[in-house]
Amino acid sequence: MAQPRLTDFFARRRPGLRAVPPRVKQAWRTPSPAKPAPGAPARTPGSSRKRARPPAEPARDHPAPPARRRLRLPADAVSGPTAPAAPADPTAPAELAVPGSPEQASLSAGLQPCLATPEKKASSKVTFSELKSCLQRARELGARAQELRASAQRKDAGEPSVLEDQGHPAGPCGEKAPAYQRFHALAQPGPPGLVLPYKYQVLAEMFRSMDAIVGLLYNRSETVTFAKVKQGVQDMMRKRFEERNVGQIRTVYPTSYRFRQERNIPTFKDGIKRSDYQLTIEPLLDHEAGSTAPQLTASHLLQRRRLFSQNLEKRVREHHRAFLASLNPPVVVPEDQLTRWHPRFNVDSVPDIEPAELPQPPTVEKPATAQEVLARARGLLSPRMEKALSDLAQRTAKPSSPGSPGSAPPATPPATPPAALKGVSQDLLERIRCKEAQKQLAQMTRRPEQEQRLQRLERLPELARVLRSIFVSERKPALPMDVACSRLLGSYSVALSPGEMEKHVQLLSELLPDWLSLHRVRADTYIKLDKAADLAGVLTRLACLARAEVAL
Repeated sequence: MAQPRLTDFFARRRPGLRAVPPRVKQAWRTPSPAKPAPGAPARTPGSSRKRARPPAEPARDHPAPPARRRLRLPADAVSGPTAPAAPADPTAPAELAVPGSPEQASLSAGLQPCLATPEKKASSKVTFSELKSCLQRARELGARAQELRASAQRKDAGEPSVLEDQGHPAGPCGEKAPAYQRFHALAQPGPPGLVLPYKYQVLAEMFRSMDAIVGLLYNRSETVTFAKVKQGVQDMMRKRFEERNVGQIRTVYPTSYRFRQERNIPTFKDGIKRSDYQLTIEPLLDHEAGSTAPQLTASHLLQRRRLFSQNLEKRVREHHRAFLASLNPPVVVPEDQLTRWHPRFNVDSVPDIEPAELPQPPTVEKPATAQEVLARARGLLSPRMEKALSDLAQRTAKPSSPGSPGSAPPATPPATPPAALKGVSQDLLERIRCKEAQKQLAQMTRRPEQEQRLQRLERLPELARVLRSIFVSERKPALPMDVACSRLLGSYSVALSPGEMEKHVQLLSELLPDWLSLHRVRADTYIKLDKAADLAGVLTRLACLARAEVAL
């Protein structure tokens, strides 16, 4: 009688799994040495004496229970033929297909025609998208190559690049300058004034360093060469200093140095020979007749530095004047009344200074080709040989192409108003532009004292409100000046000094003497305020006075 297994109970209780027929225990027989038991494998002499497993049954009525459940994937998650396919019947249990089994072969044979068509479609789609992306990339590269070719042609012809036309300074590789250089003027502390561009300030610092080194060497009666000055300036500024910078310094301050090309100067470097030409620098100083050689003292250095800064400012003023003339309507500002640049004038976009010509070492002509040798020896040759050479030169010379007559530049079309101002009267636009120009002119010619007064006028409404609240809380008809100023400093949002706060109170008493008055009693000053007056009316009067000051 067959003995049931305990695990058959769990197999029957499992949902979706069929019961497995009980295994029949085989009757083991003692093998005979002459005749092995039927169904048992033959044992070799070197094999083990363990009992052999019963052979697997070729087919069963019911499949064996699965060792583990397989994760069921959705149909769209299958990306290739190697991905497992979900069973056709969703209610049937997921089974683990054994490789090499008949079930696996039938499954792969059924899936092969289904997966072949989507794979071909996906490959065709991928190929088409790749072709489109490659074509788009090729078009972009072609347009980029045309732009580079056109820019190279413009550069060879001497025309400015697109970045320079738009007012953006281009770097050495066509890139824009860093932000700390392009917006250097906006980051300066203090009130706005006649600030120099960043590159002009760097050039002024280079001149200061160069003048200090040249003065040091000149006072020691040592020959000043560019190699010595270059090393010293680079050590002081941590920036590159080249002959181009020396040419810019000569352009700004032509009477600062005398430049010459000299040789036979003692050097202590392996790279420079004594017979080589070197650029020598000599400062130009006022030399009186009969006196000794002048020295480049500290007063001379300060004076030369001041002159160099003034020359740089003159150059910026010229560009600023041209900018004002290009406005609509043009603005004319006297040079002695200009205290700041125009708000829309981009100081850091001023073009760079063109370097002046420096003396170059004399060139020693050396014949490089046979034609040059024959040209030099032409007087030593026979007339017949000279005629043959001249005929050859005429035949090889290319006829110069006649220059094309310069076409007249096209006339600039009249400026058209933007679409936002379409339909607005031109007279109204002209009046608005004139008012804006007058306001900017007053702003550019405003003195520093007027600027400080306007800043105080802007702070007076808030100070008046705080001062009235102080008098109301103190319940006193008058307060000493130092006490009122200390309370104002503690309540006002802007940090000011006691002396500056006292100036604000004095200005408030000048503008509104009927509301705030100052009384001098012995050595102290007392403030008396009319607490019954309307505060809103006081603030309105202060705002009107501030607007009137700005309009002047």
